[in-house]
Amino acid sequence: MTQRASNLDTLLMSLEMLKRIPRVGKISAPELHRQLFDAGFARDLRTVQRQLELLSEHFDIERDERSKPYGYCWKSHTQAFSVAHLNEQESVLLSLAEQHLRHLLPAGLMRSMQGFFEQARVQLGPDQRGRPARSWLDKVRVVGTTQPLLPPKVQPEVFEAVSNALYADRWLDVSYGNAAGKQVEGRVMPLGLAQQGPRLFLVCRFEGYEDDRALALHRLRSAHDSGLPFERPAGFDLQRYDDEGRFGFGAGKRIELVFRLPAETALHLTESPLSHDQRVRILPDGRSEFTATVVESSQLRWWLRGFGSALELRKPRRLLDD
Repeated sequence: MTQRASNLDTLLMSLEMLKRIPRVGKISAPELHRQLFDAGFARDLRTVQRQLELLSEHFDIERDERSKPYGYCWKSHTQAFSVAHLNEQESVLLSLAEQHLRHLLPAGLMRSMQGFFEQARVQLGPDQRGRPARSWLDKVRVVGTTQPLLPPKVQPEVFEAVSNALYADRWLDVSYGNAAGKQVEGRVMPLGLAQQGPRLFLVCRFEGYEDDRALALHRLRSAHDSGLPFERPAGFDLQRYDDEGRFGFGAGKRIELVFRLPAETALHLTESPLSHDQRVRILPDGRSEFTATVVESSQLRWWLRGFGSALELRKPRRLLDD
């Protein structure tokens, strides 16, 4: 590699490092080293540490030395580094992404994006009211289909450990309290993260077992990234796990469901079918009879019970048995 190419490569890595240093929160040299490797900069940890020390001498970067590994962030009086200025469309996209994806992205990646999120907030600040891009945020909203609930509290350090271990395929040491109050401790293989309404679930496999489980993140008392890598199971697929009704407390068993509803109640099911093979038959009394192949689950039972006396369940009748 020529000296010029080497200097350019060092410059590009420095710019990448500056973009990833957060204004809120801190990032350590090992975490920055992992992010740079994922971005295509294959350097050893010591090189990253030396570059961080050099950048701290020339930029307003603060180093927290209270514990190791040291944490780095922009000093409070400075603006976070940004290579390019966001336009209005990019600012709207980032603002919506921050709102709706914050729990579906690794904590380290969210921190590295803080400079862009802040720039987007400034771009769409109160003084921009009346402009189309700023007004768009007041014109769109994601709404729930059930009674709104506040999300249960997830410890920030737990979410960070979980998301980082999931991102890098590393074993996770957890302490978990289930709904019955039983405390379980062990090492798990994080396989997927899912948001169901206001709650987050970690799909994982305990060390020494072959079955996959979903742990509610708010019930994790502690979680620590072990740093030990694992080979992701070739047969696991998060989409299939969801399709099998696992998040609805099912076991993947598919059944033929037949039920009847009054016309006014049935309308929304003709617009939003239960399944691709759903069939509807209009009965002489005006009611609609639905036939669909679905996954049997507790969630399905709760949904059926929600219709109350308006529902006539034809098959399988055991679904409404107490």
